[in-house]
Amino acid sequence: MPQDTPLLAWIPERQTFLDETLCLEGRGTPESLCCCGLAAPSFRCCDCFGTQMFCHECILRSHTWNPLHRIDMWNDSFFQPTSLKKMGLHVQLGHTPSEKCYNPHPSSSDDFVVIDVHGVHKIALDFCGCASAQIRYKQLLRTHWYPATTSEPRTAATFTLLEHFHLLSFESKVSAYKFYHSLARRNNNAGLSDIRDRYSAFMCMVHEWRHLRQLRRAGRGHDPGGINATTTGELAVLCPACPHQGKNLPRGWEDEPLSVRWKYALFIAIDANFRLKRKAVSSDNFVEEAAYKSYLAHQAGVKQDRSMCVSHNAFNMADTKSLHGLAATGVGTVDCARHDMKLANGVGDLQKGEKYINMDYLMFSALLAFTVTMIIISYDIACQWHKKLWTHMEGMPSRLHIPHRSMAIRFFVPKFHLKAHIAKCQRNFSFNWTKHVGQTDGEAPECGWSNINRVMTSTKEMGPGSQWDTLDDHFGDWNWKKVTVLGIDRTLLRKMGDAIKWKREHGEALEELERTIQPTLILQWKREVEAWEDDSSQRNPFESHFTSITQAAVRLQLVELEARKLQAGTNMSLHTDISPSRLITSGIDLQDQQQHLKVDIANTSLHPTDNQKINMQARITTLQHRIDALAHIQELYIPVAFKLWLPSKLEPTAACDKRLAAHEWELRHAQALDTFNEVRSHLRLQAHMYIYKDRNVQGQAASTRAQALIDSVELRKQASVEKYRRARNALLALSLRLDKPGWEIFLPRLLDTDVRPMGDMERQGTGTISWIWLDSRADNSVRVEWCKVRARTNWWSKEVKLLLEEMRRVIEFLKWQAEWWGERASARVLESTAEQEGVTAYACRQAALRLSLVASFQHLWTLNIPMDSEDVPPTIDAWPQLHNDL
Repeated sequence: MPQDTPLLAWIPERQTFLDETLCLEGRGTPESLCCCGLAAPSFRCCDCFGTQMFCHECILRSHTWNPLHRIDMWNDSFFQPTSLKKMGLHVQLGHTPSEKCYNPHPSSSDDFVVIDVHGVHKIALDFCGCASAQIRYKQLLRTHWYPATTSEPRTAATFTLLEHFHLLSFESKVSAYKFYHSLARRNNNAGLSDIRDRYSAFMCMVHEWRHLRQLRRAGRGHDPGGINATTTGELAVLCPACPHQGKNLPRGWEDEPLSVRWKYALFIAIDANFRLKRKAVSSDNFVEEAAYKSYLAHQAGVKQDRSMCVSHNAFNMADTKSLHGLAATGVGTVDCARHDMKLANGVGDLQKGEKYINMDYLMFSALLAFTVTMIIISYDIACQWHKKLWTHMEGMPSRLHIPHRSMAIRFFVPKFHLKAHIAKCQRNFSFNWTKHVGQTDGEAPECGWSNINRVMTSTKEMGPGSQWDTLDDHFGDWNWKKVTVLGIDRTLLRKMGDAIKWKREHGEALEELERTIQPTLILQWKREVEAWEDDSSQRNPFESHFTSITQAAVRLQLVELEARKLQAGTNMSLHTDISPSRLITSGIDLQDQQQHLKVDIANTSLHPTDNQKINMQARITTLQHRIDALAHIQELYIPVAFKLWLPSKLEPTAACDKRLAAHEWELRHAQALDTFNEVRSHLRLQAHMYIYKDRNVQGQAASTRAQALIDSVELRKQASVEKYRRARNALLALSLRLDKPGWEIFLPRLLDTDVRPMGDMERQGTGTISWIWLDSRADNSVRVEWCKVRARTNWWSKEVKLLLEEMRRVIEFLKWQAEWWGERASARVLESTAEQEGVTAYACRQAALRLSLVASFQHLWTLNIPMDSEDVPPTIDAWPQLHNDL
């Protein structure tokens, strides 16, 4: 730990700190009088500023405006807690504290309780009974105290407390139960005080408070139709970066050509969370989701289709999932895939797992809020789910039908989940090789689950209404927080900086690569890529067009051939255990082991340890035993060979069974191609390790370790080079015996100057790529590499344009929202001047807030985005007008 840390500086002062905190347990100046000068002070307030003490009269007078403060009383030995109620303080509603009410009405039973951030307080409360008095719950509300009931309220919570818990529940996910009991402990930590339990009343107030906040935020208090005119999904916080007709889309966007209109696509992501279960603790008759439940009940007998891709347990086991004790097995959601916000009408309960009928309904419900012609849908089982989607839609209520035949709708599997799918799905549902999707990864819902999963313990025990109110509240806060950070470093701003950087770097890499390739090849490859992008049924250019030949495959073919001959009675093996192919295979393996042993002996240190000597000698002895054993078998098949020689080592005129030569030919040919790929793999790894070392490794020790790893790869690469050369020399000898012309075209001589990385052509000064990367039979490496580099360049180019469009939409949406709130200021006319002023003030504050966000975002973007980029306009103010120029 550094020497100048505050903790180290504090440690020598611990005794002083301890003494000072203990000093505060006393009166400080015992002989002083109260500030009034009339009596000795015996009381002090725990919540007022300072430690000044007061007499009985002064403490009551000074707390007329602060009736919820905690009071300590000196009992000649120590301070003990008391209360303002015990001291005689009465709280009068309906009047200012300095006014007298001539018709006070004490609260029922004189046991009114107010829950505040300082604790749970018993107070003596009088309601106003004057002729002009408001109803009792209104008197409480106008004091910023929220009543637990509208009829004879005896419990209230301060607005400050409800706001505090509301934010705390979002950030810490604390449950209402734990929060309430932590408040009770503030004035009852020893269990000696008699504080009546108001937890149920507190829960009721919290749920009402949450709902009212949602209504305020959606402007329902400003609508002449009032709360009852609220439509489905209207309380949701919208994503300003998504395309919304009439809010942030330019006029005539739907008539733009595809080269422009792709930027107005809607990106959505679908997922389910099985941690958000709910027990069957009450009826859900009061939950306003009748249409959803009715549809599920109507489809209850429909059998779930099994996935033909990978084992998606959430779907394959949906019809067998246990519902014991559960009303819901999880929650399904629809998010905007690029900004990670929950969409309106896009969240619902799941029963028996992640069934198609649930997710279909949620998706089509969420799409009701949008008017778009292109939709990008990301779902981890999209490959299976999309097959009957439109058939499923026909069985839904007509209001959920979308004109899919006139829309461009594409389905993808999120990038992280894609590797779990079969190869066909990885080709057809990948974001990676698809145009007009930028750098979208489709994993947005996964980011939000970590936030909401922390409430699963408390919501699991709730009734349906309470659970959905709680989840709606948390999802709304999640969306709002996302809105407020759209313009700052963690979201659009950071993404734009990265996109501009990587677009430039990948563009330069593509230009460098294309300088080394014939222009005719580039034109041909470009046509293939564009054909596949327009029609995925065309041949995929990102895959090799040739099936690779491996030693393992050839060995299997030879073994299967000999097995068939054995069954047919035509097998000519001269040994019961060693067949001709096994003889050749064993000989090639022994030759490889001899070579590895030579390399290891050559690289042994000058002073090996005893253990190293023992291990080396053991390897030599084992190899010699195997050579001797194989030599005895060789006498049966190649009696003219006096040494352990394979057919390729014999003179062309020496007698040798052609079957053995043919077997070696097939195995050597496969060995050459195998080692050919090994060489390239080692070159790629070595180039990557050099780059990593240059960028990330510092210090002598770390550099030495890194270099040792690179050297080990170099040894493996050289071993593969020698192996290729041995295989090729064997093929040269066998081609004379077997008359195999033309094979040298695909397996040329491998010179040391040929063994270089693909990206080394400029550094080597040749201006061309080594033939090992241009060989079409082996891997089509250059074509595939070109396709990938081109795709990466296009991704980042489209990402820049998408982000620029999203930034424009954010600004336009917030401006529209500010104008909308401005109109709401006078949309509803109230009789009370005070109420009208409050309604107008709230609308004006919301409008000003949106304009402040606009100014903040524009300022941050102007300061931090490199305006010299060819993709970004010179001034941020010009962005909203650039939708036709992108």
